[in-house]
Amino acid sequence: MRIKVLGCSGAEFPGHNPPGFLLDEEILFDAGSLTNVLDKNAQAKIKDIFITHAHLDHIRGISFLADNIIVAKRKQRVNIISIPSVIKTIKKNLLNDSLWPDFTMIPDYKNAALRYRELKSGKSMRINDYKITAYRVTHSVPAVGYLVEDAKNKRFFYTGDTGPTDSTWKKIGDKKIHCLIIEVSFPSGMRDMSIMTGHLTPQLLKEELIKIKQMPEQICITHLKPQHFKTIKKELERLKIKNLRLLKDGDIIRI
Repeated sequence: MRIKVLGCSGAEFPGHNPPGFLLDEEILFDAGSLTNVLDKNAQAKIKDIFITHAHLDHIRGISFLADNIIVAKRKQRVNIISIPSVIKTIKKNLLNDSLWPDFTMIPDYKNAALRYRELKSGKSMRINDYKITAYRVTHSVPAVGYLVEDAKNKRFFYTGDTGPTDSTWKKIGDKKIHCLIIEVSFPSGMRDMSIMTGHLTPQLLKEELIKIKQMPEQICITHLKPQHFKTIKKELERLKIKNLRLLKDGDIIRI
């Protein structure tokens, strides 16, 4: 498995792009960064976008990708996949013919650039050689993370935005996670803010890792707030967690 980090920031500043993780050039997890990073040829390869939740920094790229498909007259249909509540929010508040055109109907339903596909929490979907399962996580809005398994039983879990959560790790159970892509948004001194908004700090990350039955082979940290980057980095280093890596835009994760 090869994952390209299009963006992994918890806020937008020059040089800091919102979340987007591209698997094998065709499957995207979150669309905070997409058309601002990929050229037209790379955009044309995307077939499926799994959305963790409907906050703007995770969905905005959907809009511009659809527009580029129509303008280029490409025969490309992209599946927008998530739990029903997230799909509903995107329909109502983004692709609603007011804030942005409804590209599930352009140029017409049969040939539209986008198509919605619902995936219930706890259920799986097969895309190419992958089994992808949605698991509920704790956030300020309905949200899921995605467990991705290939034919060789290699697995990664992308949490999206999450605060402390017990049920997620219990449901994943004994499955070995070869790579955990997990968020840490705030420094440990902002614990109350993190819990209230559904995010993690370095200390909360340590507490989450204890809940996982088998320590992941790789732990990739995403969604840091750039304003607190130096503090978070120092706090994570002090925890001395084995095989921990702070992601940056443009990184490649190999599993």
